Amino acid sequence: MTAQAIKMYSEKEYLELEREAEYKSEYYRGEIFAMAGASPNHNRILENLSGECYIALKGKSCQSFSSDMRLHIPQNDLYTYPDLLIVCGKPEFSEIDKDTLINPSVIIEVLSKTTASYDRGNKFRLYRSISTLMEYILVDSLSVSVEVFRKNEDGSWTFVSEINNIEEQILLTSINAQLKLSDIYAQTNGLV
Repeated sequence: MTAQAIKMYSEKEYLELEREAEYKSEYYRGEIFAMAGASPNHNRILENLSGECYIALKGKSCQSFSSDMRLHIPQNDLYTYPDLLIVCGKPEFSEIDKDTLINPSVIIEVLSKTTASYDRGNKFRLYRSISTLMEYILVDSLSVSVEVFRKNEDGSWTFVSEINNIEEQILLTSINAQLKLSDIYAQTNGLV
């Protein structure tokens, strides 16, 4: 039995394929990974977050981008589509592809059964190399639970809190905003 070779792609090849693709894919060190669709709760939470962030950022020098905004991390060669990005100041784009953002201040990922381990583990490790990233938020789509991580002045990261009470709120210090869990989880089904 012989092992099947994995096709490796250059960044240029990936970006060309991605422009023509009917679905989104991540790219990491030469490999392309198709992204799966999302559940109704995942999509509802993402829409709620997008609306709440728009309201919280109105009149500020920050703006949010939803899951169709590609992010590139040149330090580790990851191209991905976070669920929600917030950029403070002027958005900066990759020299290779002017449609790919490189300077998020906040990344919010909505967790699903299939992505939770990756979003908490290896993906967060890769995200931590982004110099502009100040906060990383994980929002569970299977239960009411939000985890907040924040970068310290020395560049290390701290787990700040896990909030499981629908009556509480999360504080995003980098954008001076508070988001209520009741707003984030509004109109979701079967979550406790």
